[in-house]
Amino acid sequence: MILSDADLLGRLEAGDLVVEPLDDPEMQVQPASIDVRLGREFLEFQRANIPCIHPNSEQEVGEYVTETVVEEGNEFILHPGDFVLGTTKERVEIPPDLVAQVEGRSSLGRLAVVVHATAGFVDPGYRGQITLELSNLGTAPVALTPGMRVSQLVFTELKTPAARPYGSERGSKYQDQRGPQASRIRGDPEFERGRGQEADGAGVDADTDTDSGPEP
Repeated sequence: MILSDADLLGRLEAGDLVVEPLDDPEMQVQPASIDVRLGREFLEFQRANIPCIHPNSEQEVGEYVTETVVEEGNEFILHPGDFVLGTTKERVEIPPDLVAQVEGRSSLGRLAVVVHATAGFVDPGYRGQITLELSNLGTAPVALTPGMRVSQLVFTELKTPAARPYGSERGSKYQDQRGPQASRIRGDPEFERGRGQEADGAGVDADTDTDSGPEP
């Protein structure tokens, strides 16, 4: 069940759903969603002349992005074809019985600006600001002003609360994030196992080399 404005206001007042700062509820709470605003921090992707990025390499991912902070009253220009990570101004806390979906505002969509590529789902139990995947699919640069309403959150009630919500118990990588966060996929179990196997393999090779030498 998608929550209506009455449901949203009730949950916000009860305090189990948090969207803050919600400076203008009358404007931001829509019939079935909550508008959230653009923050001041952006991660821009460099047009680097590199063969590829290995997602499990912290160094390669770190070298690929640079942070830009827009000063009060200034704009961020999103050029055609650009992809940047932004953030919501608001911080959210999602209770175990709700999920949130990040949707773009139609007025920005009509300017060819989209706010997420794949990360449009916010798990039960999540706390923190929300990273936005901003792209300009059009042919003209678009000026984005921090503080403008850039996206909307749609909340759906689960049939039963999540037994293991997002958080420290699950080793969740983005809990309590502030500002836009680059990919932390290197922390996924399959990459962790791969690094462990590489280390084990290196150890075996070293032992083999030692054992193959002449005895004293």
